[in-house]
Amino acid sequence: MSLNREQLINWVLLFSLVALWGTSFLAIKISLRTFTPDQVVVLRLSIGALVLIIFMLARGKRLPSKPIAWAHFMLLGLVGSVLPYWLIAKGQVYVTSGMAGLLMAIMPLMTLILAHFFIADENLNRNKLLGFVFGIGGVILILGPTILGSQNSLIGCLLILTAAILYATNSIIARRLPTYSSAVVSTGVTICAAVISLGIWPSAFYIDWKFVSTSAVFTIVWLGVFPTGVAAIILFALIQRAGPTFLSNINYLIPVVAYFIGALVLGELILWHDMVALLAILFGIVVSRRPVNEKVVAKG
Repeated sequence: MSLNREQLINWVLLFSLVALWGTSFLAIKISLRTFTPDQVVVLRLSIGALVLIIFMLARGKRLPSKPIAWAHFMLLGLVGSVLPYWLIAKGQVYVTSGMAGLLMAIMPLMTLILAHFFIADENLNRNKLLGFVFGIGGVILILGPTILGSQNSLIGCLLILTAAILYATNSIIARRLPTYSSAVVSTGVTICAAVISLGIWPSAFYIDWKFVSTSAVFTIVWLGVFPTGVAAIILFALIQRAGPTFLSNINYLIPVVAYFIGALVLGELILWHDMVALLAILFGIVVSRRPVNEKVVAKG
């Protein structure tokens, strides 16, 4: 089946987003050779905010003046950026970049569970529950060898999983809040996240640049400009062009890219139980999205 021009553009945007987010775990791992997790968070958010401010102004948009809008941005910035960014960076001190990307694949399945309780008409059904069971089974396959001893640590895995839960929580919060222009909300949230991160880690900019490697500088700039700034622009453009269902395809691709790019660039080990776990989680996502004609599970 041939693609028309609009469909082709949508797929190009999708794969661009997958490439940016899929390689972000690799960039974080390299940045951590020089920077602390706190510095990684503050620097990438500050750079990302600058990129998005330029984009917003180029679109002729303005930030809102109402305090309630900024309260929303602060909440989204804290739950969807500052905390998960730090947890991922801190977790990657103890786990490989590929493992971090693999564990993040659980996020859409956690979103299904949270949506059941907090979003109207998003009830659990047989397929969603079955998909969640497969996903959790995949996580257990990961954590089992980790507990028994491997190149990854249990604490690192738990930090990454907590970040995935926060991302899922943030998606629920975003759906319950008022809608704003995509350029405005992405910019406002990132600005707030940068300010919050500076408030938590005010000494993050005290860096002895004599000991900072060129590769670390490159990757931290890459993280701020592309996975943080440009990716937000692509994300909202893709939602407007193709819708959230099409966008959900990234959940199948990002963990695969993250896992194998870590092996390719950093020589991280490819382990058979990780592959089985990845397949179980991805299969869980597939199953959870299949329609089912049955009564929903009663909410408690």
